[in-house]
Amino acid sequence: PGRQGAWACALVAAGGRPLASEPRLSRPRRAHNRAMDDLVRQAMAKWPHVPHCYGWLGLDGRGHWYMRDDRAQAAGAFASGVAGAKGSLLRHEKLIDFIQRNYQSDERGQWYFQNGPQRVYVELASSPWIWRVSHQGEVCSHAGAPASVYSCLTDEIGHLFLHTDLGFGLVHTQDVVCAAEQIGQGRWPVPETVLEADLPGRFGFVRSPAAARAHDTMGA
Repeated sequence: PGRQGAWACALVAAGGRPLASEPRLSRPRRAHNRAMDDLVRQAMAKWPHVPHCYGWLGLDGRGHWYMRDDRAQAAGAFASGVAGAKGSLLRHEKLIDFIQRNYQSDERGQWYFQNGPQRVYVELASSPWIWRVSHQGEVCSHAGAPASVYSCLTDEIGHLFLHTDLGFGLVHTQDVVCAAEQIGQGRWPVPETVLEADLPGRFGFVRSPAAARAHDTMGA
């Protein structure tokens, strides 16, 4: 399937009509990130050589998903801050659930959504996971998966990150106070100060698979 075909497959799989308003991230969705859908596995076995898709999907620092058409990609990188470069906010809850159930990383630390037989690589504004933190200190990902905190980190801007059993991610801005309370009460480790630019290499993730692919192509 081509790029448009890939998204058509996702929409068909998701079914239903778009929601009128943005989904509430405070209500955790069930997450199946460690076990993709059976239908997706079957499609991968049936069509094993479908080309990967780059640049068409983005995850921002609040756990929101964006679809990026040709115009958005031409405007600039997903995390550039250029008007229009982020693309269109996805509001279709069933499609978002489908993406998050089949969201994982490859051996290079590039995150993708397995859409049937096709990998749709994800542009990350910050990190692969966005953490929600409750007043009781419970942590779950933007996909609703629970996580246990290993360590805390802050960058030069003041962003708070957590390294967990699920992986590495940014604490949602609305939940920084809850996270700070856990740190202040000694329930979580004192944050380590780091440089934001060092995080992808240290924690093994790629913010822009599209840029990495372009770099590989130029070096070939």
